[in-house]
Amino acid sequence: MTDFNIAPTKPRKTGPVARKDETGENFPVASRLIPKHLRPHVIAFYRFVRLADDIADDPDLEPETKLAYLEALERALTSGQAKHAYLKPAVDLRESLQTTGVSDRHARQVLRAFRRDAVGARCHSWSDLLLYCRFSANPVGRYLLDLHGEGVAAGPASDALCSALQVLNHLQDAREDWTQLGRCYIPLGWFDESGVSVERLVEAESDPRMRAIFDQALEHTDRLLERAAALPGLIRHRGLRMEAAVILSLAESLSRRLKARDPMKARVTLGTGHKLAAVARGLARSFSAA
Repeated sequence: MTDFNIAPTKPRKTGPVARKDETGENFPVASRLIPKHLRPHVIAFYRFVRLADDIADDPDLEPETKLAYLEALERALTSGQAKHAYLKPAVDLRESLQTTGVSDRHARQVLRAFRRDAVGARCHSWSDLLLYCRFSANPVGRYLLDLHGEGVAAGPASDALCSALQVLNHLQDAREDWTQLGRCYIPLGWFDESGVSVERLVEAESDPRMRAIFDQALEHTDRLLERAAALPGLIRHRGLRMEAAVILSLAESLSRRLKARDPMKARVTLGTGHKLAAVARGLARSFSAA
């Protein structure tokens, strides 16, 4: 739940930096539904994860350099000591976690996924992809639940929503991930079963067999969203319950749009009208779940 590449190394003077901030995400990060006093902590967690993600995705870094940067991030998070300015998000998150009493395990789990990205690991089955999401996405939702003092009951539904959001993002970026990073998150076994080469991801349009692979991924994602539908009713905190319901509705809308549009032609996103309608549905869902 959100707020619920290989070329020769180029010299860097200050270390890696995040290439976008919370305003550029698909789904809300630290929106006004989150209590004002908790928003800075959500932003601190986001900025740590964003930097780590961008390190793993940097096309100008060799895998060994990416791993070294990620290791330095984890050391700064656990020790509170940073020799370089780029590590500030790790130090800031450590201070945030000490203030809120939330464990650092969620941030450290996310680093496991980014280390996998750094070395170009791929998913061969749907189970592989869900295992990747277990570390790349699900800890974000678990962090938000812990931050709001929620119990463990909402955990599985939160995991389902976070995994669905991650897969939807992979489908949006499937062509770009392949052409820019040589990375494919869609299970490679599905390409083999369909007699399609993963190299077809360079094409500017899906053929029927590629479309069927996207649809297969969306069918699995819809099953995740069905499991996530219980999440708002399991969250006691009113603001977080509303946030989760809105994100769930946005994810459902994006899934429908991906079924109707070809992500190979252009990145499929939600327009303003789709977003407003999804927000309205989400708020209504949160009130009925209260």
